[in-house]
Amino acid sequence: MAANLEQVATMFVQYYYNQFDQDRTGLATLYREGSMLTFESSSFKGTASIIEKLHGLPFQQIKHQVSTMDPQPGVAPDHIMVLVTGQLLVDEEQRPMSYTQSFYLVPEVANGQTQYYVHNDIFKLVYG
Repeated sequence: MAANLEQVATMFVQYYYNQFDQDRTGLATLYREGSMLTFESSSFKGTASIIEKLHGLPFQQIKHQVSTMDPQPGVAPDHIMVLVTGQLLVDEEQRPMSYTQSFYLVPEVANGQTQYYVHNDIFKLVYG
């Protein structure tokens, strides 16, 4: 499980931030109606609400640089908790901002294959 846990978490984090940096609306497939995002202390529930928040963020371009990624097994079989730290650059800004983000990933079987969706997502900028 440990190798698979690390592999799934790594693949998820790479996909998530590549998609976020290219087209945030493409993240809709990673959330469900029961999913919840807390973004800088404001909470959003359900795919439409989450994507509306992410798409409405006040920048045109963004680039995430992941510094650390720490996965742990979740409360149920094959569930995964992932904590990410890193830096991001928005638009023409020259100074990167530090952030931390946690994801709780839940497996589901679609067409005979196990896929993961984001049940919980918490994002915070780190100041100081």
